[in-house]
Amino acid sequence: MNPNKTTIYELLLKQINSLIVDEIPDEGNICNILGQMKKELDLFWAGLYIKKGDKLGLGAFQGLPACTVIKWGKGVCGTAASTAKTMIVEDVMDFPGYIACHEETTSEIVIPGFQNGEVTFVLDVDSEKKAAFDTTDQHYLEQITAIISRFVN
Repeated sequence: MNPNKTTIYELLLKQINSLIVDEIPDEGNICNILGQMKKELDLFWAGLYIKKGDKLGLGAFQGLPACTVIKWGKGVCGTAASTAKTMIVEDVMDFPGYIACHEETTSEIVIPGFQNGEVTFVLDVDSEKKAAFDTTDQHYLEQITAIISRFVN
């Protein structure tokens, strides 16, 4: 694991836990988590796509307006959802069937979120830098996705 990233993520996890408030709607907690992630990790975009039938619909996010509906099994988000596995894409232009929501995105990591053993959403994280994500990001973003799953209805 990258020691510098590890330090940043350990601090981010503490910040996220301090931001969670029981007295606000779940969406408020999700937005605060995503906002803190975007700031601390210097991300281009971070957001959720929520399972709705055989599609993923845009949920809470931080960044520019994004694609609103993604078919299950299509693009990076749909593939991560259908395989129930984290997808790390070093260069999105090399991903077959990539769905370009923003021309600025060059690398991406998508983490499936689970409730009762089933994928119910994905956390989509985009960077303007190529090969921005690695197994350190995967390790910590999977933990953050588990925290977010408490607030996805």
